Amino acid sequence: MIGLVLAAGAGRRLRPHTDTLPKALVSVDGDTTIMDISLSNLATAGLTDVTIVVGYCAGAVEERVPAFQEKYGVKISLVYNDKAEEWNNAYSLWLARDHFARGALMVNGDTVHPVSVEHTLLADRGPSVLLAVDNLKKLADEEMKTVFDNDGQLTRITKLMDPAEAFGEYIGANIIEPSTAGKVADALKATWERDPNLYYEDGFQEFANRGGDVRATTIGQVSWVEVDNHDDLAKARTIACRY
Repeated sequence: MIGLVLAAGAGRRLRPHTDTLPKALVSVDGDTTIMDISLSNLATAGLTDVTIVVGYCAGAVEERVPAFQEKYGVKISLVYNDKAEEWNNAYSLWLARDHFARGALMVNGDTVHPVSVEHTLLADRGPSVLLAVDNLKKLADEEMKTVFDNDGQLTRITKLMDPAEAFGEYIGANIIEPSTAGKVADALKATWERDPNLYYEDGFQEFANRGGDVRATTIGQVSWVEVDNHDDLAKARTIACRY
């Protein structure tokens, strides 16, 4: 199993921080970037082969690969997304299909969370796709919300849902097991071909609609944040120093 980081997006709402850097390289604690936290978590969880999907300002990540490898004791492979500023991340994840064929613990490159999330995912591994879900947070319109049936199978994952109907928020960390990686890749391909502006979570929905097993593990009382805007970055800077 590998670690996988999606870090191709432009992060326009974080400008000027992202004028020349991808969102994953924005500082959250001194010299510590979001990417540092992602790589530290994956390495601490025992994942020493890491793939990073890059796109916007890819060269900035490429320049730091030797230092990241030395600091965290990981081997890093880069996957380049030349559509990163035009298309959404269903395409980004699909581009990494040959890498997650080995199985992957994947994290979004804009999520700041403690390593307990990775440990929870690995402890609860199942036969297919496992989503890290916060079922304690009060939800609003922007969150990626989830619903599961009585057997624990995903029935819906979308931002476009009444928060009152949701079980919890998918926090941007998951495991894709190697046994179903090919079918996940096929679902992602169908998703971005249908509409390149769709999220990889829409690909997970497609996979579930086709009978694929997608389940949740709850992360408990954890301080975390998806860094989309300046308010999120301010929150990330208050919690990252605690990890």
